[in-house]
Amino acid sequence: MDIKGKDEIKLLVNDFYTKVRQDDLLGPVFADVVHDDWQPHLDKMYDFWNAALFGVPGFRGNPFARHAPLPITPKHFERWLELFNSTVDQHFEGPVATEAKSRALLMATVFQSKLSRMKDAFKVIV
Repeated sequence: MDIKGKDEIKLLVNDFYTKVRQDDLLGPVFADVVHDDWQPHLDKMYDFWNAALFGVPGFRGNPFARHAPLPITPKHFERWLELFNSTVDQHFEGPVATEAKSRALLMATVFQSKLSRMKDAFKVIV
């Protein structure tokens, strides 16, 4: 079964973030920001993936700005992608599932590139 709409997105996001919370590398990073109030973050992720995969309006925010101050490294992105892709593969197959994994990879690549440039710029300033 492929990802067809918001119901499947909720399944994906809920299962993925359950794994994130339990992960030794990613869990502490999210716990420091989200604390124990996960529902607002999950709701935002439902809207984000619904917009990213189906063009449905409703997502507002700047994901990079929210993640830039976090203590994340390439290892965090690698683990995030690993968990995301395995969660997609566990539940779905088809063109939209493949697109979700492609968009996750693109997002991780762009975020890492921007973070690297920010760190390099900071080194020049200091």
